[in-house]
Amino acid sequence: MKKLQLLAPAKVNYRLDVLGKRPDGYHELRMIMQRVDLCDEIEIALADSPGVRVTCGRKGVPDGPGNIAWRAADALLKLSGREVGIEISIAKKIPVGAGLGGGSSDAATVLMGVNELLGLGLSDERLMEVGVKLGADVPFFIFKKPALAEGIGDRLTALEGVPSLWVVLVNPGIHVSTAWVYQNLRLTTREPATIIPRSYSSLDEVCALLSNDLEPVTCGRFPLVGELKEVLIAAGARGSLMSGSGSTVFGLFDKESVARQAAAEIGKEHGWFAAAVRTI
Repeated sequence: MKKLQLLAPAKVNYRLDVLGKRPDGYHELRMIMQRVDLCDEIEIALADSPGVRVTCGRKGVPDGPGNIAWRAADALLKLSGREVGIEISIAKKIPVGAGLGGGSSDAATVLMGVNELLGLGLSDERLMEVGVKLGADVPFFIFKKPALAEGIGDRLTALEGVPSLWVVLVNPGIHVSTAWVYQNLRLTTREPATIIPRSYSSLDEVCALLSNDLEPVTCGRFPLVGELKEVLIAAGARGSLMSGSGSTVFGLFDKESVARQAAAEIGKEHGWFAAAVRTI
């Protein structure tokens, strides 16, 4: 049985601007996204019995067609026309419903893995076309670079010179529904969108970028999420922001030692998920 063992990294949003609502019901977004080395572990194997099987065993993550990784494998199987089986095992390391893109990353990783296992030879661009139908963040994980994401998140531009940073992720165990956040987002008349630079060379430049239009919605319902920013700043973070729709909050650090100490102390004191990770 041929198999692959792959890593599906999480992401953080340095910026998330909601520019308006589109006629199709989606929101027009502008985001700065960066992967970090907190990863789900995925094994993908070919099987003799046709169809897709997914096992995860994590509360809140379905094993069948309700899993976005299942839908990713099924989409490529249908595209290939092959009568083969795909078995997927996911060891979740990324918190679920946390604004870190774990499900989208799993789907992207499965698309790339099944493409390799079946020898389909599909380009990343073609896989991104398949992926965006599964979730708006899926193309970013296939893109594999720090990116400016526009549209619903599907128009990607690579960013140059983004420094490698230490990031502390803190998640208090609150599951936040992305759909709920957008449903409760009140769009107001805003100034014309500021121009975002296409390159960054320092931690200070990244910290100056930090902004998330979804943060007031999530923090209004879950005040603890807002308090996490203060906890991280007190622990030495140079900047802090909620990632995606939450509930994870991250802090940016200039030293590995300070980041690791902050993660250890926050996790021990509060019992929250806390991890020091590196951008990739």
